[in-house]
Amino acid sequence: MSDNSSSVVGPYRVLNVGSGAPVRQKLHTIFHTPDWQEVRMDIDPAVQPDLLGDMIDMRDIVADESFDAVWSSHNIEHLYDHQVPRALAEFRRILKPHGFAIINCPDMFSIARQILEHGLEDAAYISPAGPISPLDMLFGFGKAIANGNTFMAHRTGFSVERLRRLLDAAGFTESWVARGNGFDLWAVALMDATDSDDLRRHLEQTGLQFPK
Repeated sequence: MSDNSSSVVGPYRVLNVGSGAPVRQKLHTIFHTPDWQEVRMDIDPAVQPDLLGDMIDMRDIVADESFDAVWSSHNIEHLYDHQVPRALAEFRRILKPHGFAIINCPDMFSIARQILEHGLEDAAYISPAGPISPLDMLFGFGKAIANGNTFMAHRTGFSVERLRRLLDAAGFTESWVARGNGFDLWAVALMDATDSDDLRRHLEQTGLQFPK
């Protein structure tokens, strides 16, 4: 990823945690270059992941320090509250010393504001799956759950401060957390040898910015 010849060079591997169906566009755009190889992991065998398992304990399927990055998009909220530290510790365990994790999840504060201003059940936005209400964002997409996909249920929530605290407690060297443009949070967790300046530059090129 770095333009510096003295830095670690590709190819790189990214573990797509809770990947769902094989749609590469679900990956953050920083991973959309030929340098990156995606490995899909999911708890649901129906989506035919490369690795079948649970993010709170990947020891039987993912070795220590075996990935350059972890991509976790809208899945840590599906864990029970007490399981979140275990999952974040697993993210750290499987990352190489120069690696990083990018995490995306609902922002409880933005959702609460939407509820106060517009109610619990009115659509907050339209997704490819249909209208999404604050109720869906809080507890999981109701239509999918009603159709039997109980993996979609939400069991905990996050704010900027809480997510940063949990990442720090998991042992990451540095963490950046910020609100997105909608109802989501974005976080980046860095390992000891991560080139933070290089990573920040690449993220900014994709439109993802964090306070310094």
